[in-house]
Amino acid sequence: MKSINISARDLEAFMALEATRHFTRAAERCNLSQSAFSQRIRRIEETAGVKLFERSTRHVVLTPEGSVFADEVRRIEQDLRSALANLQDLAARRIGRVAVAALPSIAAVWMPAAIAQYRAQHPQIDIQLTDCLASASLALLREGKVDFALTAGGDLREFSTRLLRKEGYWLVCRKDHVLARHTSVRLKQLAGHAMVHMARNSSVRQHLEQATGVEQLTGSSMEVEHLATLAALVAQGLGIAIVPELTLFHFQSPALHTCPVREASLHRPLVLAQRRGEALSVAAQAMVALLLAQIKA
Repeated sequence: MKSINISARDLEAFMALEATRHFTRAAERCNLSQSAFSQRIRRIEETAGVKLFERSTRHVVLTPEGSVFADEVRRIEQDLRSALANLQDLAARRIGRVAVAALPSIAAVWMPAAIAQYRAQHPQIDIQLTDCLASASLALLREGKVDFALTAGGDLREFSTRLLRKEGYWLVCRKDHVLARHTSVRLKQLAGHAMVHMARNSSVRQHLEQATGVEQLTGSSMEVEHLATLAALVAQGLGIAIVPELTLFHFQSPALHTCPVREASLHRPLVLAQRRGEALSVAAQAMVALLLAQIKA
C-alpha cells in the first residue's frame, strides 16, 4: 500500500477550495501563495491518482470523485473534533472509568470514603470496585480488568508496587479469656492456646506463617474462610485469633477483647499494584490521590 503523503494542511487547502471554488480566494484563506496552494491540491490529486477539481479560467468545480472526497474529509473533521472533545473530557475527568480490585478489609475501610469523595467531585466517572482475595485481585489486574489493585499478598514481581502502609496484627479473644487482661501481648504469650486461623489461601494466614515467632503457636486450631465466622467462633470461646488491624471492625462486640500484638516481625505490607510500564489514566490517578489522602487521615 502506498504511503499517504497528505497532511492536515493539505486537507485544509482542499476544503478551502471546495468552499470558495476560487484558487486565489482559497489561497488567501489559507495564508498561502497561489503557487504553494496549487501545490497542495496537486499533491492530493497525485496521491489519490484522480482529479478532484475541473479548472477553467472562470470556474473551479468538483469532479464526482472530488465531491465524494469532500464528504469524507468533512466526516474525518467531525470525527477528529469529537475525538478531541472526548479527550478533553477525559483529561478534565468529566467522563471515564476507574476499576479497582481490593482486599475486603481495604474495600470496607478505606474505599467507601474515597469513592464518596471522588463521586462528589467527578459524578460522571464510572467507578467499579471488586473486593476479593489477593490472588484474585492480581488476576484481574493481570487481565487488564482493573486499573490497579490494593492488596497484601501474592506474587507481585511482574507489577509496579507502592507501599501504602505496614499494618499491625491484633489479638482477638473473649472478654473472660485469661489473655483479656492484657493491653498488648507478645506471640510467646499465645503459645498453647487454641487458635482460630484464617484459611491458608488468605494473605492474613500467609503473612502470619512467614513471621518469626509464629511457630510458637502450638495450640489446637481451626481454619475458616470468613472473618465473620472467625469472630463467631472466638465469641463462643472456641479459640483466640490474630487478625490485621484493618479487620477490627468485624470484632466490635461486647463479648470480645482486642489488643495489639507487639512483635517487630509481625506486620502486613499493604500495597497498590499496577501493570508495569503502563501509566494510569487521569481518572485513576485522581482516585489514587484521594485514596492516599484517606489513608493519611
